[in-house]
Amino acid sequence: MVAYAQGFDQIAAGSKEYDWNLHPGDLATIWRGGCIIRAKFLNRIRDAYSENPELPSLLLAPYFRDAVENAVDSWRRVVATATTMGIPVPAFASSLSYYDALRAERLPAALTQGLRDFFGAHTYQRVDKEGTFHTLWSEDRTEIEA
Repeated sequence: MVAYAQGFDQIAAGSKEYDWNLHPGDLATIWRGGCIIRAKFLNRIRDAYSENPELPSLLLAPYFRDAVENAVDSWRRVVATATTMGIPVPAFASSLSYYDALRAERLPAALTQGLRDFFGAHTYQRVDKEGTFHTLWSEDRTEIEA
């Protein structure tokens, strides 16, 4: 479900960027009649976009939201167990990360900002204080306002 949601999010972003004027519900209907996907599940997608043509993410439609919320604990266990056993599950893990990123109040960009500052003095911003900062990582790790 999340992989479908991610795909439809990408299509919507492309449609907006390039003015394609695509309608996700129509795409689901077209694919349902095609030769590759044809999943009955596409009817649920069509219905979600019919109910709300401006749906910002498929995961916000009640059916999909509820289904994912009911499965997320098991999904996490599958990814954790597979990873612990050295079994690659890239689609499961990537979809879970995508789902978590959509729900996160703050994303792990702070780690990236810190690494960029450490390796190239690119500075960073803090959530508790206005301004741009740099840390003297190789010295006493004093933080200075940039």
